[in-house]
Amino acid sequence: MKKRRNYFIKTAAMNYRAVLVIALIAAVVGVSVAAVGVKERVAANSPAPTFTVVIDAGHGGIDGGVTGVNYGVVESELNLYMARALREDFENAGFCVVMTRTTSAGLYGASYSSLKKTDMLNRKKIIEQADADVVISLHMNKCSLPSRRGAQVFFKPQDDESRRLAERVQDRLNGMEEASRSCITLVGDYYVLNESPCPAILVECGFLSNAEDEKLLLTEEYREKLSYEIFCGTVGYLLVK
Repeated sequence: MKKRRNYFIKTAAMNYRAVLVIALIAAVVGVSVAAVGVKERVAANSPAPTFTVVIDAGHGGIDGGVTGVNYGVVESELNLYMARALREDFENAGFCVVMTRTTSAGLYGASYSSLKKTDMLNRKKIIEQADADVVISLHMNKCSLPSRRGAQVFFKPQDDESRRLAERVQDRLNGMEEASRSCITLVGDYYVLNESPCPAILVECGFLSNAEDEKLLLTEEYREKLSYEIFCGTVGYLLVK
């Protein structure tokens, strides 16, 4: 499925990229071309309009986050795998992507005394300098109830645009065949969201405390499906906001 999708996206990029890529994405996410005003957008923005997305892979370095219940997979590594897959989706569609981290290392350098604070401040700096349209922070969840599972989206407090973005993404995640239940979006009082100057969401991609979620997240195929739904929900938001 993904190879076929990438083929059409790359073909569109080589032929009048500005119009065809937007039209293609609109069709993928179920938005009519007329509704998003493709011609008006292209006419008003020369060269072609470009969106910038910040993808934040949570944790990193000695801050591994939560671990899987059966296989002991480390959250920080799964976050990075997800971030790379999501970056590919956006870049294939002509978006500008800024990653807060691209390796397994954290963002605190040699400063171990204030590791978490330094890491968060550096993420904030990257987000501010990116002048992004949206921020997507990727994490994995954990719960004392091992039966709890599913991908859930949190949004920046007291921000209607972040809520709309979250709802778009959550709808796509709820529609996946692997979704065991329909999750609702929730307010996320997190530093990376609070400090983002643009609409921002945090996606908990699944519960590593749940055996089924952990098993799914260990597969590249599922991570790519998950990232694609996050991509589609984000594009749906950007094209109609």
